[in-house]
Amino acid sequence: MNSFPSASLYVGDLHPEVTEGQLFEVFNVIGPVASIRVCRDAITRRSLGYAYVNYHNVADAERALDTLNNTPIKGRVCRIMWSQRDPSVRKSGVGNVFIKNLDKSIDHRGLYDTFSAFGNILSCKVVMDDSNQSKGYGFVHFETQEQADKAINRVNEMVLNGKQVFVGPFIPKKERMRSGDSNKFTNVFVKNLDETMSESELNDMFSAFGVLKNCVIMKDENGKSKGFGFVNFENFEDAKKAVDDLNDKEVKGKKVFCARAQKKAEREAELKAKFEQVKAERMAKYQGVNLYVKNLDDDWDEEKLKTEFGQFGAITSCKVMRDEKNASRGFGFVCFVTPEEATRAVSEMNGRMVGAKPLYVAMAQRKEIRRAQLEAQMQQRMKRGGIANVPAGPAAMYAAGNPVFYAQPPNMPPQQFMYAQPQHMISRRWPGPGQYQPVPPNYVVQMQRQTRVNGRQLAGRRFQQTRGGRDQGNQGQVAAQQAGVPQAMPGMEALTMSTLAQFPPEQQLNMVGERLFSQISKAQPDLAGKVTGMLLERYSSSIPELVDILNNEAELTSNVDQALDVLNKYAKEQSGEKEEN
Repeated sequence: MNSFPSASLYVGDLHPEVTEGQLFEVFNVIGPVASIRVCRDAITRRSLGYAYVNYHNVADAERALDTLNNTPIKGRVCRIMWSQRDPSVRKSGVGNVFIKNLDKSIDHRGLYDTFSAFGNILSCKVVMDDSNQSKGYGFVHFETQEQADKAINRVNEMVLNGKQVFVGPFIPKKERMRSGDSNKFTNVFVKNLDETMSESELNDMFSAFGVLKNCVIMKDENGKSKGFGFVNFENFEDAKKAVDDLNDKEVKGKKVFCARAQKKAEREAELKAKFEQVKAERMAKYQGVNLYVKNLDDDWDEEKLKTEFGQFGAITSCKVMRDEKNASRGFGFVCFVTPEEATRAVSEMNGRMVGAKPLYVAMAQRKEIRRAQLEAQMQQRMKRGGIANVPAGPAAMYAAGNPVFYAQPPNMPPQQFMYAQPQHMISRRWPGPGQYQPVPPNYVVQMQRQTRVNGRQLAGRRFQQTRGGRDQGNQGQVAAQQAGVPQAMPGMEALTMSTLAQFPPEQQLNMVGERLFSQISKAQPDLAGKVTGMLLERYSSSIPELVDILNNEAELTSNVDQALDVLNKYAKEQSGEKEEN
């Protein structure tokens, strides 16, 4: 009997390629379906593996739950339950039972049949691996805690398909980690064992400290010892005594390591905490004195870096970063003794032309801090209605594959529209109606440009452009206006600061944005508009750095990855739909 008022079903464990149409074919057989929605990632639009099916009446929904639950859809068994929109009910754990040591032959249906005798089951699941094989454990969610307790009392330690199963209340991972006492253990890890040591010898060595449940030496596929193993005692006191006595003891000429056995996740968390602590200490030590320098010429080495920056104070270390072929990656680090020296170096050297490119100098930051700054900028844009009002499609800000065109304000005649067809065709949204018109390449024409970058309208300037792309002042303006000739865009040669120097700052930003979109759309066609807007927002005050990113594939990839991470995080925060347990 359905205790939920709606006729909405949750369908989980779906194949990622299952679509609404395929689900309609399956569920419409039971009765008329009102609507179906496969839940997808807001950014990538990939399926999240679950969907909602809404019927017109509850009777059809009940029949679908009874007949279609645990049936394969596109080769994967689906899990159907009543849609429960209240997350507090799903996450409370009331009525949720955990079962382990299941035989591989027991599937969703077998588990459901076993536990359905104890009450109304809301959800039943055997956890599967990537090859759709059982991992040997599962979950059953009952309607009430009384039904769950009854199932635990009756089925725990029962033999199912030849294996004794464990049945107990489900405990969330966070609570399991909190409740675990790392000071009490019975399982001991021992390594650096001699390859000739057998399990019987290991058993004899540890049994002197107490009764053992089992011991094992791990071996490779050829049966050769890997040099480590596990010993399981019956009680904690014996295990602790063995660790205290045998750790660092020499056995068969090798000093063995003996300690409490840890799960992989616990070891990784411990190592990560140590690594983060060391990194934090190092960053605190160099806070305010370590500089990041980029736009270095290829011939720069540590000696030249030290020579250029040594005038501002004592340098404790400097390094030019290099790739696997020992070629310069174009950036490095300089560490001073005092923050005052580092600050003076930043103010004096940032933007200075040294060699062929202007240097970019700033305080070195951890990746996490840079990402936090990007997220803060993202939040500010969202408050102003930036990204929230941008559609997620490929034409969110720019659209690849179309000519560049610029429309004059609505009060100007249609012939004033400008059109160009560069090597990489890009289009943007510009105010005003009009039609596209091709440009004869030898015309000298007027251009007045209005552009929007991240929602801000930037007024352009009037200038004359010849076939060679140079500003020719006001000569020929009248003739061009009378002829109604549209304006050609500058050439699409590689962008450098010397190329951009002839244009005003707002036009420089726009030109870099168009080229950025062209590059980003190759790898992220659907998100190129949003990512381009985020990069323009972030580096709008530092066009030289933006140009350097544009011309450095590794830097561009790194910045795009950070932007995608922020977009994914934002999408998850905004998504009101959470997968039901």
